[in-house]
Amino acid sequence: MPTQCNAEQLEFSCVERRRVVAAFDGGTVSSDAGALLLGKADEAIGLIDRLAGCFVDERDPDLIEHTVRTLIGQRVFGMALGYEDLNDHEQLRHDPVLGALLGKLEPQRRTDCAALAGKSTLNRLELHAAQGRSRYHKIRPDTEAIERLWVQVFLDAHRTAPAEVILDLDATDDPLHGRQEGRFFHGYYDGYCYLPLYIFAGEHLLCAKLRRANLDGAAGAREELERIVAQIRERWPQVKIILRADSGFCREELMSWCEQNAVDYVFGLARNSRLVRAIGAELQDARAESQTTQRPARRFKELLYRTRKSWCRARRVIAKAEQTGDKSNPRFIVTSLPVQQWQARELYEDFYCARGECENRIKEAQLDLFADRLSAATFRANQLRLWLASAAYVLMHALRRVGLAGTALARACANTIRLRLLKIGAVVTVSVRRVKLAMSEACANQREFITAFHNLNAAAR
Repeated sequence: MPTQCNAEQLEFSCVERRRVVAAFDGGTVSSDAGALLLGKADEAIGLIDRLAGCFVDERDPDLIEHTVRTLIGQRVFGMALGYEDLNDHEQLRHDPVLGALLGKLEPQRRTDCAALAGKSTLNRLELHAAQGRSRYHKIRPDTEAIERLWVQVFLDAHRTAPAEVILDLDATDDPLHGRQEGRFFHGYYDGYCYLPLYIFAGEHLLCAKLRRANLDGAAGAREELERIVAQIRERWPQVKIILRADSGFCREELMSWCEQNAVDYVFGLARNSRLVRAIGAELQDARAESQTTQRPARRFKELLYRTRKSWCRARRVIAKAEQTGDKSNPRFIVTSLPVQQWQARELYEDFYCARGECENRIKEAQLDLFADRLSAATFRANQLRLWLASAAYVLMHALRRVGLAGTALARACANTIRLRLLKIGAVVTVSVRRVKLAMSEACANQREFITAFHNLNAAAR
């Protein structure tokens, strides 16, 4: 990436009577040589082309320098590489590695601009008009197409239909530090925030829906599930679908919809005095065992339970009576799964508790791939930012799922993959016939890099 620095030599402390000098005169050097693996991952799943196809572009084709694919690719690849701000692209637009990923090393129609788009052009993409178009905003996303895309990528990742699909639902906070449209104070999170809804199938992201924080945690979940379940069953009519979520989604509307549409569920159930009284004996037994063994103790009990007003029928409830130290910890879940299929302890410990993996994926999307950088003024622009960050997650997941299978990084988070495989220094040479990246011989993860290349290359064929 070109800089405006002089070639002054900087002298540091000597090492074994040798002078240590440094200068910015190494030519074109990139710190992101490993980004080529992201390009291979994109070839394997076709994400950037498919996502770009979800936008309506009303610009004059004869005057376009930066296509929608280039703009979308810059943002998605940039986030995956750790460049979350639009300002970063003032320098990245000159980067030959990013240009190689997007198939554009030189401007096509103009001679007074860089090969890739700068911050202002990308900003106009995000600040799209609510409807129609304006003089400076002629690109807008097709909301329904983008929402369907995440599910389509998940379906395409399977050669054959799985026996069952487990959908994990969760809501989280996206803290806000300005006066963004739709900001509200949330008492639980103790701050102004958005409250996005996430739905995952294993590690596959199926939904990232931005919501205002003045809503119930389950608001809009039924509508999103109707769409996702219909799309899954369109491809796999016989697949069994199970919903899994915490007590924030234990709502009569959602449970009734599941029962009417042959979808099973396991939801957390908020404790109350009636439920705690129902397991009084089990709590006493657990307390006695814990005092004797000086270790946590737990008991499980089956209940048939119905609320006084909100539920339309009685449902199976699993109660966990646990004593940890000097504190009791009663917990409850409600489910449509029969006891013949899942016993109480196994259902709670092996199935319900596994929903914690969904929270790890949300943390990865927010902390590693910047899904929490929602600083635009309008709500619709922040929804688009959330989708772009989600695309970066889908791309990194494809790299991990396909490229790194069987390696030491097969379970690594996005930040670790970025540091180990993408942030590789290289001297970049661009000639008439090729773009060569001479990567550092000291790279500690050469084996994983080569394995990922071959795996992704095979998947892209």
